[in-house]
Amino acid sequence: MIIEQPAKWLRWIYPKAIWRMDPSVRAVYLTFDDGPIPESTPFLLKTLREFDAKATFFMVGENVDRYPELFQQIIDEGHQVGNHTYNHLGAFKHWAATYLVNTHKANMLLNTHLFRPPHGWMRRSIYYWLSKKYKIVMWDLVTRDYSKWMTAEDVLNNVKRYARNGSIITFHDSLKSIDKLRFALPEALKWLKEQGYEFKTFD
Repeated sequence: MIIEQPAKWLRWIYPKAIWRMDPSVRAVYLTFDDGPIPESTPFLLKTLREFDAKATFFMVGENVDRYPELFQQIIDEGHQVGNHTYNHLGAFKHWAATYLVNTHKANMLLNTHLFRPPHGWMRRSIYYWLSKKYKIVMWDLVTRDYSKWMTAEDVLNNVKRYARNGSIITFHDSLKSIDKLRFALPEALKWLKEQGYEFKTFD
């Protein structure tokens, strides 16, 4: 299992993917996977506003279809969007053609050039084709906010322990994460600001 920070061998599998931004710049890149959903997204947006922070939301097309007003709010508040497939597909459970069609279906709604595979994995054939169309954004730090074994304090401590210049930090816009993020997200943003980090998006 890949936790917190990706292993070097995983970076070798997807060499064109973005794992970390410029390590010479005191900045981090906040990302949120899986939304939008009404139980989570409004709190995330409120917290980001309070800290004057912009983020990139890697969204599931099916959720955008269900909650178009939340999708529009993310856009209106100046955040960036990325493709996370239409049905949050696991790449090894589906044919490559099925996965590519599903990703295209999501992008009909999202109209983005950024992609992140659900679970952080994809077949090499899928990677080959998607890397021709998208910037594939992975991560430098996974907070593990989705894990039932992690507390809100654990999530915060992961940010404090692993964040560094250029870190792409992954949170989740999901039911599994929101109870922890109500404490951990504002505390993490506060700490990152205190450490002098700027919040950036990919363009």
